[in-house]
Amino acid sequence: MLVVEDELFVAMLVEDLLGDLGYRVVGPAASARAAVRAVEDEVFDFALLDVNLGDGETSFETAEMLRSRGVPFAFVTGYGEQGVRPDLRDVPILSKPIDPRQLARILQVLG
Repeated sequence: MLVVEDELFVAMLVEDLLGDLGYRVVGPAASARAAVRAVEDEVFDFALLDVNLGDGETSFETAEMLRSRGVPFAFVTGYGEQGVRPDLRDVPILSKPIDPRQLARILQVLG
């Protein structure tokens, strides 16, 4: 599972939650550049993408790469559907703060 998250505390929380659910975490990637590199270099089955990565960066390029490769993913955002580009709103959206039950449900949908 690739995790793209720029906030260290949130990334650690997501990593712990995923570990508790039996997933091996790739990353976390804290920038758009690191996320693109991870998609190019790493092997994983799913991805969780924080939408806003600081310094005005987003994870939308990574989302496009994942979609073109057929890799399932979900967005993580505190802005709900409005924080996601309209052409990507068909992707599951996990709200911040992250509810572990919602995370588990989204992972079932992706799996």
